[in-house]
Amino acid sequence: MKPKSLKNLLLLLTFSISMMSLTAQAEKKIYNMTNFEIDDLLTSVSQMDMTITERISYFSEMFLGMPYNLTCTGDGPYALYEPEPLVNFDETNCMVFCEHVLALSISDNWDNFFNNLQQIRYQDGIIGMRTRNHYTMGDWITENNWLLDDVTSVVGGDVSKSTKRTISHEKFFTGKGIDDLRYVKPDREITINYIPFKKLSTVKSNIKNGDIGSLIFANKTDIFSAHMFMMIIQDNELYVRESSSSKMITFDTKFDEWLLKYLNSEKYCGITLMRVKEELNTKGKIILPWEIHNLKK
Repeated sequence: MKPKSLKNLLLLLTFSISMMSLTAQAEKKIYNMTNFEIDDLLTSVSQMDMTITERISYFSEMFLGMPYNLTCTGDGPYALYEPEPLVNFDETNCMVFCEHVLALSISDNWDNFFNNLQQIRYQDGIIGMRTRNHYTMGDWITENNWLLDDVTSVVGGDVSKSTKRTISHEKFFTGKGIDDLRYVKPDREITINYIPFKKLSTVKSNIKNGDIGSLIFANKTDIFSAHMFMMIIQDNELYVRESSSSKMITFDTKFDEWLLKYLNSEKYCGITLMRVKEELNTKGKIILPWEIHNLKK
């Protein structure tokens, strides 16, 4: 055998062994792994020739079956108001699920995952109740526009509609018994685009693997989003992957079946979609926490 052919064979064998190892790891749920095992997994996956959205699909699958808990995370043990842990792989909720998966998908070890997670969850990574990105459309997508684009209009095209709401952090924090309102964002009138449920099937083919969705309230005046989820394509079939109180676990539903639940909804009007920026979604791309400041520029 020629040296070049032998080299190619060895590379193929190495790749095959690595993929077999990753498949075995994926079959082990992330909520059954130690932090050290997750650290090893992150290192292994980061060395594979995968895009960020491919890693979103990979890591999110490891959450399937994870129990749902609305208050699974908070601002850490020293917080005044919500002292739940900053990281939780025992249970999750819809936003925490998306945040954890995103942070895993851009990281190459545990420490970088932890710091990237705080950058996604908080304004400039500054941990605290007042700096957390509470509102999906008012805070979360705008503070994470270094990583994600709102592609609702791109996916929906002419069938997209718009709605306007007033987001009030003063009202939100006062409702939680917080009197010190220094450093909070002022009330903001925000307009967003959404895709109505009755038009969603017509643009289904425009949805991409790893897109993050938000379920939009129909008749609220002070909030847009009711729920967050991920769009996953497997074997040419589109699924909605979510953590929800409806089943109290993290689970998959075929998109067409999921859509049927909402076609005649009076409570919800449609969805928005977010997508990893095209220029970042390249093979082998990892984002280090100290790079995010420049990405925000």
